[in-house]
Parts: sequence; C-alpha cells; structure tokens
Amino acid sequence: MSVNDGGQPGDGLTTVRVPGDKSVSHRALLFAALAEGESRLEGVLPGADCQSTAAALRAMGVAVPEVSADGAPFTLRGVGGGGLRAPDAPLDCGNSGTTARLLLGVLAGAGVPATLDGDASLRGRPMRRVTGPLEAMGARFREKGVMDRLPIRVLGEGEFRGGRWVLPVASAQVKSALLLAGLLSGRPMEVEEPGLSRDHTERMLRAMGVPVRTARVGDPGGADRWTASIGAGPHALAPLDLRVPGDPSSAAFLVALAALGGAGKGLRIEGVGLNPTRTGFLDVFRRMGVDLEVIPDEVHRGAGDAGDAGDAGDAGVSDGSDVGEPTGTLLVRPSRLEATEVGGREIPSLIDELPLVAVLAARARGVTRIRDAAELRVKESDRIAVTAQNLRALGVTVREFPDGLDVEGTEAPLAGRAPAHHDHRIAMAFGVLGASPGCRVEVDDPAMVEVSFPGFWACLRDCAPRRPVVTLDGPAGSGKSTTAREVAARLGYLHLDSGALYRAVTLALLEADRSGRGRPEAEWSELTVEELEAFDIALERGADGFRVRVGDRYPEAELRTPEVTERVSAVARIPAVRSWLLGAQRATAREGGVVTDGRDMGTVVFPDAEVKFFLVADLEERARRRLAETRDGGELGAEADRLARRDREDAGRAVAPLRRAPDAEELDTTHLTFEEQVSRVVERVRGREDSHRGP
Repeated sequence: MSVNDGGQPGDGLTTVRVPGDKSVSHRALLFAALAEGESRLEGVLPGADCQSTAAALRAMGVAVPEVSADGAPFTLRGVGGGGLRAPDAPLDCGNSGTTARLLLGVLAGAGVPATLDGDASLRGRPMRRVTGPLEAMGARFREKGVMDRLPIRVLGEGEFRGGRWVLPVASAQVKSALLLAGLLSGRPMEVEEPGLSRDHTERMLRAMGVPVRTARVGDPGGADRWTASIGAGPHALAPLDLRVPGDPSSAAFLVALAALGGAGKGLRIEGVGLNPTRTGFLDVFRRMGVDLEVIPDEVHRGAGDAGDAGDAGDAGVSDGSDVGEPTGTLLVRPSRLEATEVGGREIPSLIDELPLVAVLAARARGVTRIRDAAELRVKESDRIAVTAQNLRALGVTVREFPDGLDVEGTEAPLAGRAPAHHDHRIAMAFGVLGASPGCRVEVDDPAMVEVSFPGFWACLRDCAPRRPVVTLDGPAGSGKSTTAREVAARLGYLHLDSGALYRAVTLALLEADRSGRGRPEAEWSELTVEELEAFDIALERGADGFRVRVGDRYPEAELRTPEVTERVSAVARIPAVRSWLLGAQRATAREGGVVTDGRDMGTVVFPDAEVKFFLVADLEERARRRLAETRDGGELGAEADRLARRDREDAGRAVAPLRRAPDAEELDTTHLTFEEQVSRVVERVRGREDSHRGP
C-alpha cells in the first residue's frame, strides 16, 4: 500500500495504491505451485491469509519464497499436479477459509492425505459445503472434531470420479475446490451456481492452458445461472507471469472513506482490479450517491481471453497481468449519500463489501435495505449480527433480518466502541466510519486487518487531512469546558480537559498529605518531577476523549470537590507541575482532531493550534454558573468575589498567565444559549475542514 499527496495537477486528490488482491494472490501461489516450470509473481498480498497458503504449500514440498511486505517479484518453481507430498504435520490454515477450502479440493483430487486445521474462528466455519460434494464424487474425509468443522483429515483414498454439481448458493470457494479436484484427478467436472461468483480461478486456469468453459444457462427470462466446467485430463499447467492487481475489496474501504469526507478532497486509487464479478459495490455506491469515476487501464488481449471462455470471457488484460484481470483507477470525492436497496443477483459480486455498505448507510439519508445475504452469517463472524450490534451501540437505528439489515441513516455524531469479533472486514468497516467527520469509533481488535490489508490503519491516517486542534481558553465559569466537550462530540474529535490534569495532581497531593506519605501543603511549591511521576497520573485515550487516571482509578467527582477547586490554581502555578504536564498535553494533539480547554491552551500548550477561541462572560453570570456546577449552596456575591480573585491570580502569575492569544476569536457567552456558543465554534471548525476537503 502506498499513499502520496500528488494527484493529477489541480484535482486536489491524494493518490493511493492498495495491496494485491487476496483472492488472486491465494490462487497465484497455489496454481504456480501446481504448474510445471517456473512462475514469476509480483504484488502478491503479504497478509496473514496468503501467508497461510504459502506455509501449507511449503509443508507439502513446494519451495515457496518468502512473500515480502512490499509485493516485490519472486519466482516459484512448481512441482506439477502430481508432485505434492503428504505433510508431516497438520496444515495450519490460520484464519483463511480460502486456504482451507481450496486445499480440500486440491488434496482430494491429487489423492494426498493431510489434516487441515485453523484458528478458533476458522474452526467455527462450515466445511461440509465443500466436503459434501467431494465425498459424493468419491473423495474420503474424516472429521476429527465437530461435524462440518475443522480439523478435517483428507484420507487420500478412493478415486475422485468428477461429475456435475449444482450449488444452492453461489460460492467461488466451493466452485474452485470442485474444479481443482477435477483438474488434478483428470476427471471432467462441471459446477452450476445460481449467479456468477468471482471467477479468478477460471481466468487463471485458462491463462495456464486449461480449457475452462463458463456459460450462462437456463431460461433467458428466468434466474441467472452459470456453469463452469473442465473436460477430462490430463491437464498440465503452464507457468505464470503475473502482476497481482490491487484488491477491489480493499479499495472499497478507501472509496467509502473518501465518500464520507475522511480523505480531504478525495482519492485517486490506482491499479485496482476491476473483475466484473468483484465490482458490484461500485454500482451500489453509485446508487447511494457516491461521486465516483472509473477509468479502465489500457487493455490488450491475452491468454486469459481465449475463445473457450464462453460468456464470461469478455474481459481484457491490463497492468502487466496475463490472466485476464482488468484493472483501472478509481476517482472518488466527498458525497451526499442516499439510501438504497441491495439484494438478489448482485449479492455475490459484493458479499465482502456488505458490512461497508451498512456503514455507509448509517450516514445516508433514508433507510437502506440489504437482503439475500444470509451467507454473511457464516463468514469470519456473523457479519449481519455483528454489524447490527455495532451500529446500534453507536446510536444508529438498525433492524436485523435472517438474510440482511435495514439501516436508518443519521447525521448525529457517532461515538463508541466497535468490537471486531476477530473479523478483518468488520474492523476495517468501522475503522472507516471512525475516520470520517463527526464520528469517533474505537475498534477493539485492530490487528485483525493484517489478514487482508497490511498497513490499513496507517493508510487511513495518511489519507486523512490533518484535523485541526481547537483551543478554548478563558476564565472559570465562562463555559469553556462544557462547550469544548459538546463541540468534540459533534465533530467526532477527542476532548482534552486540561484542567482535569491539574485537578488530578491537586487531588494526589491532598491524598498524599493526608496519609503522611507526601509533602505538606506548605511545601508543594518545592515539588520535583520525580515526586510527580510517583503519583502515576496519565491521560488515556478513549472512544470519545481522554480520561485521567490516578494510579489504578479514574476519579471524576473527586476532581470537582471544593477542596480541590480551592487549591488547583495554586498547584497550576508550580513550575515543576506545568513543565511535567506540558509534554503529556502536547502529545494528545500529534494527529489533530482534539478540542481542548484551559487557560493557556492557545498561548503556551498549543500555540500553533489552527482554531482558537477565548471565552468570556460577565462576572455575575460566571458566578451563577459555577454555583450551579458545584451545587454547594454558596452565595452569589461571595462566589463572584472568589472568581475575581482567581482571575487576578491567573492573569498575574509569572508562568503561563491567563491571556487571550492574538489569533484567538473572543466569544462572549454572557447572553448566548449553550446551543449558540457550541454552534459558533463548530461552524468555524467545519469551515476550516471544508476548505481542505473541497466541494
């Protein structure tokens, strides 16, 4: 994956390339291993799933080189269809259903005994959809655990007879497993499915000299049914010279990011695979209003377009590939989204992108309906249930059905936690939502994305324009803390309450004094950094802001007690305290998207902040607000006197005095409603964002 800021002159788009196509990478490794001769592969996805396929092939005697992180080219010498040897130990497929299902077909057709296993997630996915048809045609298996689940032993006995099989659900993995079993056994094999699933296997086998035929069958006015077939062998596979195209499923996440406004003025995504069995999401995104342009790469004819391809062999070859996989560039810009309906025959061509469609639907106008997608329930997670649960937890209205979802869009800020359930596509879908304006979503298992999109999180950061740091300074009672918290929520920014840090230090000092383990209050001005570090005070990042931790607890009410409030200003004047906390505060804003409030945020802590406000209010109004906040029943006049004294102390202190930054906008909140003062700040921040995002 690569990102650079140089789009075409004047278009303002950031140029991106996504990692190699996962489906094509699996097949390239496997088919090159079965070829007779030396194949050259470039751009193979280095993700964990493809590494599982490479490791399994090595265990069966194939010298597969290491797949490098940058997709560098390498050569792989195949062992031929009869050259695989029985492995010494179970083949660990990790989290990869593609690895497991394709190998079931390969081993059954080649008559190689082996045990297939995987991680806990893969062990929960059904395998009978593959082993059932293979068994009906002569292959033999032994389930070593739960029925229909890994681990499964391929016995390597009996004789695979081939034949014809009708799939109840279109599935590229099952279709490919059956075709490979027929190929390696030399028996004819025909697979019929209700709709054309992704056809990378058919294209690649044709390019390697195998006469695979694909045809549309049945009543032209009825259901859309397709067959893929291989005649009786033997069939020798010629070596490949292949540059793997960019993964369209990975590109879909970046298209959504740009459409939601999370990538500045937009993205130019180059080298994306445009196989028509994989690009259903483009049609759905366009129906939703995504500003999207597809520019096909220059196409030339090649081995993947042989005349025996039948009705599905109409795609050209491009980007250096010799397997009939078209590629192109996607241009996408921020968009206003509308609801749509998704279902029927288009489902197989975007099955992996449906959680992402649901995420886009959460920010679209109206109710989006997704149906005919029961297959999602047997992926790495139950993607229907998990998507619904996560969207509801963020505040989105969702109705769940056995085969899909209804998602009602909202413009409200979305913030919260999204468990990924060990599913890379769930993690990426909600990562995109969290990176879009007005949202702050914490994904609990971010490492899962390495399965299919190494570097995904870095890509999100690189694509996004830096969101500004917003500072709200002002005297006590001017409304800065409550305003900052609400502004952050509406923008999807993190809120940093700088005063809470000073209050936490004050609380820790008071508790240490009372226990006899710390300095008495009269000696606080002599504090050292070493003593402060012993309090173990830290800022911890959450889904909607930063929390202050003191030791092993997260005090909130204790920070607002009158005892702490009376002393915090004096503590804030201690040089050691200010210098110690300065680094912690600045570290929060390295990636932008922070709203912070205090007395010197715009002058000392974040002097380069892009948006600054200085809030003021009449002394009496501030006193009224402070009494309402503390609820201690004090007198208005006494509270006003205390605030006036505090103002003089803050303005006159030698270190970081309270003052308005020259570039800060003064906002008098005396006669403003809370909504009015929040809206003023939000409007200015969004104006700055829009100037960097474009129309």
